[in-house]
Amino acid sequence: MPRYWDRFGAHPEPGGTRFAVWAPNAWRVQVTGDFDSWDPNRATELSRDDWTGCWHGFAEGAGQWDRYKYRVLCADGVWRLKADPVAFHTETAPADASRIFASSHHWQDADWLKARRETAGEQASLPMSVYEVHLPSWRRGRTYGDLASELVDHVSEHGFTHVEFLPVMEHPYGGSWGYQTTGFFAPTSRLGHPDDLRYLVDRLHQAGIGVLFDWVPAHFPRDAWALARFDGTALYEHPDPRRGEHPDWGSLIFDFGRPEVRDFLIGSALYWIEEFHADGLRVDAVSSMLHLDYSRGPGQWEPNVYGGTENLEATALLRSLNDEVHNRYPGVVTIAEESAAWPGVTRPTADGGLGFDLKWNMGWMNDTLRYVVRDPVHRSHHHGDLTQPSTYAFSENYLLPLSHDEVVHGKHSLAGKQPGARDEQVRGLRGLLAYQWAFPGKKLLFMGAEFGQRAEWSEERGLDWPAPGEGDGGLTRLLADANDRYREYPALWIRDSDPYATRWLASDPAANLLAFARFGPYDEGTALVCVANFSGVQIREYRIGMPWLGTWREILNSDASVYGGSGVGNLGAVVAIGEPWSGEPASARVTVGAGAVVWLAGRCTTDGTPVSSRPDRCQGRAIRSAGRATVSK
Repeated sequence: MPRYWDRFGAHPEPGGTRFAVWAPNAWRVQVTGDFDSWDPNRATELSRDDWTGCWHGFAEGAGQWDRYKYRVLCADGVWRLKADPVAFHTETAPADASRIFASSHHWQDADWLKARRETAGEQASLPMSVYEVHLPSWRRGRTYGDLASELVDHVSEHGFTHVEFLPVMEHPYGGSWGYQTTGFFAPTSRLGHPDDLRYLVDRLHQAGIGVLFDWVPAHFPRDAWALARFDGTALYEHPDPRRGEHPDWGSLIFDFGRPEVRDFLIGSALYWIEEFHADGLRVDAVSSMLHLDYSRGPGQWEPNVYGGTENLEATALLRSLNDEVHNRYPGVVTIAEESAAWPGVTRPTADGGLGFDLKWNMGWMNDTLRYVVRDPVHRSHHHGDLTQPSTYAFSENYLLPLSHDEVVHGKHSLAGKQPGARDEQVRGLRGLLAYQWAFPGKKLLFMGAEFGQRAEWSEERGLDWPAPGEGDGGLTRLLADANDRYREYPALWIRDSDPYATRWLASDPAANLLAFARFGPYDEGTALVCVANFSGVQIREYRIGMPWLGTWREILNSDASVYGGSGVGNLGAVVAIGEPWSGEPASARVTVGAGAVVWLAGRCTTDGTPVSSRPDRCQGRAIRSAGRATVSK
């Protein structure tokens, strides 16, 4: 597939600019703009290629930064001004003209891209902790250039491996957060021009931080100057309203089965990877693409050719997308927001799956938040919400999201969801984040949670950054330490999708307690035990089964005094003795503060000999007691 964006859009050349646009049902197409003073009598006439339905032409005097639009004599006989579907730059909303733009950015991230290629195929077994950001509201009034300093420093300070941008593609309505996209090839000009965004990505890469772009192929808005009925017919949208109109969002749905639309969408995805060096795409609203009856009642949808509810054209598009991305850009990840339990979202396309690398674990998010919003005195009656995610934790390659969707529309901030006074809320949030970072799956956290944002997020207001000296209840330090430990201990990420690499050690509804072990590489004999106390009281000397004997160091305690907690803990370590407990060959007594989470790290040894030298005896114990998990093949 050639680079779609080289064939369409506006391309400056000596003496003017070359234009190309797809409008097969138009009677005539012209281009007009600053270069002809927007005078329709001076507009440049484009020529039609009858085979492709594309219009081409060269406008003399048109150059960098000039605004332009297409004058389309539509199939209904009406002239309409249309923005370029493949514009690379735009006016700043509410203005809606396209701009001629050619990049002059010189990338400085060759080492990063080389390392990315070398990890191709290993994404599911690499650490990933993502800071999700809505760029316009992270700090109001900042530009891409400002963010290249401030955001990079902030993400580095907290130790995240990646950032994820809510859609930066141009959109007319800021309140859509970018999810009502009109510029599928143009970054929003609210924060600067396209090379400013390239500079931001470049700086993040130079700081060792990956960049994920939120991308929206499921639908687009009805604005008359944009894609809707572009040549007077249903061109980009499906002509049947049962497939072409979204009942929830008031938007239009792409005609996924039309080859030209498929090329447009896949071309857009590849553009952000090629031209902006994106390390991954988070594909929005996948469920709405896959199901013909999504949000529709009886009689409001049409079955596929086999009589089913599956959108076969959208499924084929997503598989093609993932194949194109992985074949062209080894090491780039694709992530699905899919909430309807479609089977095989992260299974390779060759095996009948959709081919995504990761999928948002919406079940974990819903079950866990439904549990933690309750007062601790009531949680024992809802312990199933806490344990339910263990039943599907390994059905896909998962990412655990605490995203923007959970802190808007009356849902409160993550801190505000927690019961109790402010100090109790912050303590609960520290425990929740420590629990999330230990649970199987990659991690994602929306901006503001790292300092305990009080109010729910508003894109108009932005974040309520703590005043100097106000403090954040230890959250910044906790997250930085959690991310440091996360990178340091492979048990927390190398076998995320392996059901034999996690073992549930304790589940006590009466105590609001859950404990589990995560095992490291097969031949290392390492493990990390997470003990989570979701009650409102301290738990002292609680006995839990342990995978093996010996000393287990306390490497993280969300209630430690350095985080503003009570300091209740285990004096740096616990000792597992040879008393079997709950099916484990050893046991230890652990102390955990109220609402706190403790991480314990251990290495399996036999008579002082590391397990890597004597795998038989120590791992044999683990195997005999495992039931579900083991530390070796």
